[in-house]
Amino acid sequence: MFFPEGQIRVHLYGRPVDMRCSFDGLAALTRHELGADPLSGGLYVFMNRRATQMKVLYFDRSGYCVWSKRLESGRFISDWREARTRSMEWVELKLLLEGIEVGRQRKRYRLITFFIISLVSRPQAPVPIARAC
Repeated sequence: MFFPEGQIRVHLYGRPVDMRCSFDGLAALTRHELGADPLSGGLYVFMNRRATQMKVLYFDRSGYCVWSKRLESGRFISDWREARTRSMEWVELKLLLEGIEVGRQRKRYRLITFFIISLVSRPQAPVPIARAC
């Protein structure tokens, strides 16, 4: 779905959320904790305790939509003490999804070159492939 850049409202929930919540749980959090109407058309962003998973709840014309992203390495935010419930721009959400925290100079993850060099320099035995059920 494409959103008009200047007209979308994004609301970040500043506390960790259980990522087992889906449509109804996130809509209830939006109503009771954020004090907003989830049917208003805005984006409501929630993250787990480790800040490695994010869910975005929004309502389009026909029903609720939940968009989710899980990071393989790094975190969306570096410190929960600095996180707070707030409204933010659409551009800030896009930066957050790309790993750039507004106001911080570091990226969300570092590549450890020693580990990569040690993997490249020594041969490894083939790894057996597990079959999916």
